[in-house]
Amino acid sequence: MTDESWAGWYRDRRGSEAFILTTDGRRLRVRVRGTDFEGESFDALLPATGVVPEAGAFDLADGVLGDCVLEWDLPLPVLAAGTVRQATLSCLLSLRRADPDLYLALHLDGAVYESHRAENDFAAALATIRAVLPPDIQLQICTACALSGYLPASGRGISGGLGCFRDAKDAYRDVTEGSAVAGLWDRRTGLVQEIWSCREFEPRPFEPGLVTGAPAERRTGAPGPTEGAGAGRLGVHPLEHA
Repeated sequence: MTDESWAGWYRDRRGSEAFILTTDGRRLRVRVRGTDFEGESFDALLPATGVVPEAGAFDLADGVLGDCVLEWDLPLPVLAAGTVRQATLSCLLSLRRADPDLYLALHLDGAVYESHRAENDFAAALATIRAVLPPDIQLQICTACALSGYLPASGRGISGGLGCFRDAKDAYRDVTEGSAVAGLWDRRTGLVQEIWSCREFEPRPFEPGLVTGAPAERRTGAPGPTEGAGAGRLGVHPLEHA
């Protein structure tokens, strides 16, 4: 897989500044104030191996980056009217120590398709967006892939933990989301971020209200398309999908 990087803004009680987010599809790396943090979920970002943050430069709980806001845009592949195109996904993540929350907005052709304002994780936020997309627009990312699924009844973070079964395609196509996935869990290719995309993507029909392994309770919000909205203010690095 080829690493992908996106530019964004980091804010905490000390101020606001640019940061760089990089992922290989599984692990995340955030570089801010000259310090690297990494992990497999946004709410589990630890100082990179060998890195010792400057005293007082960040709010850490058990070593994990918190009490901050991350905001970034990224190009996201969608299938629109039979043609693969790049939409823009705007992400606003509040890593509050007690109650993190997430807001996503998909921008395409002047319309904006939004999640709720305070989602629990990427799985739920992306499911909210998929539920309001027109029938001829489909996300082409791991969370919408027929070869992915979560281990049932497992706790997980804000992102990651999504099993990819592209090396066990035939077996996985024969199971449904639920207990049968557990029997194939050891055959997974690996864990991936929900917003990742690869050349072996296979579309999965969306079932409204079903997000395997996601929290059952949704917070209040008003998702849906907003005509004429802008495409976001953050700069974005070009992507090369694996």
